[in-house]
Amino acid sequence: MSKIIAVTSGKGGTGKSSICAELGFSLAKQGHRTLIIELDFGLRCLDIMLGVKDDIVYDLGSVIEGKCDVYKATTQVKLASNLSIICAPEDPFSKVDAETIKNICTEMRKYYEYIIVDTSAGTNESVFDVVEQSDLILINTTPDPICVRDARTMSDEFYKRGNKKQRLIINKVDPDIFRADIIGDLDEIIDTVGVQLIGVIPSDPAIVISTGKGIPLPSNSNAFKAFDAISKRVKGEDVPLSFKVLLA
Repeated sequence: MSKIIAVTSGKGGTGKSSICAELGFSLAKQGHRTLIIELDFGLRCLDIMLGVKDDIVYDLGSVIEGKCDVYKATTQVKLASNLSIICAPEDPFSKVDAETIKNICTEMRKYYEYIIVDTSAGTNESVFDVVEQSDLILINTTPDPICVRDARTMSDEFYKRGNKKQRLIINKVDPDIFRADIIGDLDEIIDTVGVQLIGVIPSDPAIVISTGKGIPLPSNSNAFKAFDAISKRVKGEDVPLSFKVLLA
């Protein structure tokens, strides 16, 4: 049975698309057929992050406009044989409704074990409508009071809509942030958002290099260990947090 995972955030700039890319690489590396559907219209970036920017012929906009079917709009990632992507339209004014995304996910469930949906950032109605169909919602925040509050706003709305299948990712974590008393600690973030933690991702230059070059993370990097652990928790495995110890 395939699983739809929505990755979302209350604010832009939290690294949501990077999480989608690296989570996709991790699941594919573990042998799982994985598809990423990018919904950040006009702000397409996953083609660069996955190293396929010169390979995109059709995208989600092509499907919406009736130029091709969803299969032609699906691009295989060259460096990960189990990973594919449907890129967002380059046109920022393209529109798609939640029902269309639901139908695409239903069709692609036949071929992929994991479907990662990269939503647009922010608390707009379309995000909530799209995310509702997901089997798991990964709410992403950084250890910044504004981002944490926005994540709480999103989580509260999901709970109001009856969706309790939420988990929290805290991204771009640097111990210096906590020493500067900008925010207390990881527990304060978790308590504020009110969602169970699934992973902590360190602020690691390897992520910038990986997403900029469109290559997987090196296996000796702290970021790789974090994403490897998160991907296994997504699958239901009991894996300890890999970064929390570094904050001691």
